[in-house]
Amino acid sequence: MLALHYGDVYEHSPWVAEAAWRHGLTEAHDTPDALAELMGLMLQQASSEQQIKAIQAHPDLAGKAAMAGELTQDSTSEQAGAGLDQCSPEEFARFETLNAVYKEKFGFPFVIAVKGLDRHAILAAFEERLNNDKPTERQTAIEQIIRIARFRLRDRATSPAF
Repeated sequence: MLALHYGDVYEHSPWVAEAAWRHGLTEAHDTPDALAELMGLMLQQASSEQQIKAIQAHPDLAGKAAMAGELTQDSTSEQAGAGLDQCSPEEFARFETLNAVYKEKFGFPFVIAVKGLDRHAILAAFEERLNNDKPTERQTAIEQIIRIARFRLRDRATSPAF
């Protein structure tokens, strides 16, 4: 049931919501933050292979999928909210270069919760995180994914559609 309504909170990774459902929900999980905490715990406790797949399910920031209109509705809205759809040609080129360098180094895309950030802050974080080692960066990406999910759950709780 949870996966039906919240399976897309984690980008192309409905197994996170399914794991939370199997873990068991109580009234204590009846807020967006509490549900986000439980779902985040499921991702934290997942195997490293599952975690890598969850990271790899995320699109490049200001990447080809965004330019082609192939992102999920959540990702499209989040990237636009950070102004990534308004990058100059030079900024798009910088994102493309950083996406490639980052993927080459870590084996997965750069993930950051863009809500509240602009493209300049995102580029700065991109460059800073390239200095991390792979285990540190995997953990950072997981923490950012959990943060993204928390924002998405909060948004859904206040949305008239839900």
